[in-house]
Amino acid sequence: MKGFEVLTLFPEMVTAGLSWSVTGRAIEAGLMHVGVHDIREFSTNKHRNVDDSPYGGGPGMVMSAEPLVAAIEQVAAKKTVVRTIMMSPSGRVFDQGLARELADLDGSVMLICGRYEGVDARVPDHFCDEELSIGDYVITGGELAAMVVIDAVTRLVPGALGNAESPVVESMSDGALEYPQYTRPRAFRGHEVPPILLGGNHADIARWRRQQSLRRTQDRRPDLFERLELGPNDKKLLES
Repeated sequence: MKGFEVLTLFPEMVTAGLSWSVTGRAIEAGLMHVGVHDIREFSTNKHRNVDDSPYGGGPGMVMSAEPLVAAIEQVAAKKTVVRTIMMSPSGRVFDQGLARELADLDGSVMLICGRYEGVDARVPDHFCDEELSIGDYVITGGELAAMVVIDAVTRLVPGALGNAESPVVESMSDGALEYPQYTRPRAFRGHEVPPILLGGNHADIARWRRQQSLRRTQDRRPDLFERLELGPNDKKLLES
């Protein structure tokens, strides 16, 4: 993957949010490119307006098609954009599977961050490949949603994480929640680390961790558990 091109009214917000931790290091190391583009720069009026009142009446303002489409086309002409996505509560819900799909693309992904009461529907309907949501709730704009997508995808880029096994064992890596983790001290305020983790038998530890992962998913996220493909060993672990 080559990276992301983000269209936003608040470029400083996106740049600052991605400058830390895993994404910041990956960008600095050249493992991930993130271009941030100010939509106002593509406005053609002297006040740099990018919104207008909605046809049919109603509260608030709607982002106009002209500057957004101009931004989409000009950025796409300069970059190798292979997918254009509008961040929207109306879209497909983002998940780990889609994060892997985006990470495997041979090109850049354009993320468009909406604001105000919404975006002129002609933009997502005719100038984007899809709409994407990060959950069933409302936030002020698409910037936070875009940063969530970029962070999740960056973690899958080879070399972005210090430990190559980290993306493999994390929650959602195989559709299940991660097993519980412990570190020193062995006892804390009357709560002990599970003895099996102290025995040094790696096979037993691996079985225990898989069992805990399955049970956690079953108890806490039954919606995810229903979609898991359980093998014979998994079923035995749940029964034991």
